[in-house]
Amino acid sequence: MTEYCIIITWDDEAGVWVAVNDEIPIALESGSLDALIIQLKYTVPEMLKENGKLPNSGEIQLRFSAERIERLDCNRYL
Repeated sequence: MTEYCIIITWDDEAGVWVAVNDEIPIALESGSLDALIIQLKYTVPEMLKENGKLPNSGEIQLRFSAERIERLDCNRYL
């Protein structure tokens, strides 16, 4: 089964999650991680079909790798 790794990172400046994969290719964003994953489940198959990459079985595996890094001013929380 073909697996695609979707890299998801938090864009602190824009306040959104950003998902990218150059192999599909795809780039999406959403304010909610859960909403972004749902959006990906619909958009990835469409993009694969459009680019002639959808397997005959129609089955693929998506691996989501999400990361969020934030800088804190600890004095603000003390």
